[in-house]
Amino acid sequence: MDPALTQEQEEIARALRDVLAKQAGPEEVRRAAVSPSGYDVELWRRLAKQPGLAGLALPERHGGSGLGPVELALACEEAGRVLLPSPLLASSVLAAGAIAAGGTEDQRDEVLPLLASGAGTAALALPGTPALALGLVPDANPRVLPGDVPAGGGRAGGIQARPADDGLWTLYGEAAYVLDGARADLLVVAAHAGGFPRSRTVLFAVDAAGSPGLRRERSAGIDQTRSVGRVQLRDVSARPLGDPALDAAPVLAGVGRAAAVAVAAEAVGAAAQALARTVDYVQVREQFGRPVGSFQAVRHRLADIYVAVETARSAMLYAAWSATAAPDDPVPALLALAHALTAARATAAEAIQLHGGIAITWEHDAHLYFKRAAADELLFGPPHLLRARAAELSGVLAPTGTDAGGATR
Repeated sequence: MDPALTQEQEEIARALRDVLAKQAGPEEVRRAAVSPSGYDVELWRRLAKQPGLAGLALPERHGGSGLGPVELALACEEAGRVLLPSPLLASSVLAAGAIAAGGTEDQRDEVLPLLASGAGTAALALPGTPALALGLVPDANPRVLPGDVPAGGGRAGGIQARPADDGLWTLYGEAAYVLDGARADLLVVAAHAGGFPRSRTVLFAVDAAGSPGLRRERSAGIDQTRSVGRVQLRDVSARPLGDPALDAAPVLAGVGRAAAVAVAAEAVGAAAQALARTVDYVQVREQFGRPVGSFQAVRHRLADIYVAVETARSAMLYAAWSATAAPDDPVPALLALAHALTAARATAAEAIQLHGGIAITWEHDAHLYFKRAAADELLFGPPHLLRARAAELSGVLAPTGTDAGGATR
């Protein structure tokens, strides 16, 4: 791997940073987060056109820019730097990734251009938390039937699917932790089908605007800049993405790897910005007649945080690069996410400590970074479980529920 970014990659990151610095400041972010849509719709559409944020990693034939995982990671890093409320993660990474990998060619031609242009958004409805459903953390209750394959690391039992007429299926159940689930135009739903003999996960497309029996509501979460919704389906008609006879577990596993890199990039950007603001503040805050930043203990603490952030960024970029070089290996993405979430939590905590009492007030931005770090751990897995999953997949530890010899306990 060449660790140096290309000129084009640096220009993509710089251009997006300049735009967000002008149009997504702290006050704009706060207003967008509490708006009915949960994000600035006009800003998202402008970013979708220039620099093409919504379809950055989608193929050009589907209206995207045709760039790769590294460019997408750099964009997510800049979005995380300002805590941008947007459909970037939910629509452009999770849902678009599932459609691109699991849908038919006609379905990709129909849906992906709308997502790439910013004219429409999508959300991926999964059973349980994304961390478990996408296989980012170990499953405490794995299926142990002979030949059975976990659906992205967890059983898709939250929503059940049964065949109906004219190639349609009927969905019944609910998903509680759907990123942008309350506002997306299209839902990609992971449902359990086949019953006991042919148990599998199937992906379905649900039109959020015209589906009787569909109920959605935005949940009250720790982090207002990341919208999470509850989706309930009561005999909702849906069309399968791809072949419904096939298990969508490999598709969800691939989406999980992409999501891990994207969330890691956002966490790195948030940590870097929180660190930069803290460094600026300790140079002007005085105590005992001198700037707080002149004390050796404070310098050591900030130096430790700087090392943690830069290490996490290196791991994130390697994971983005390996998504192309070794797409079937999820370990780099899991370790990058673990490092990034650890750095984000530590940086946000130090920011609050070094800013003093003002950092815990609603008016200050430091607590927003702390809430983002805490919410990401709840949604995408605490670092120790991410590392445990990486160790399990790499063969360092025996899989959950088995002994060293591979026998089921």
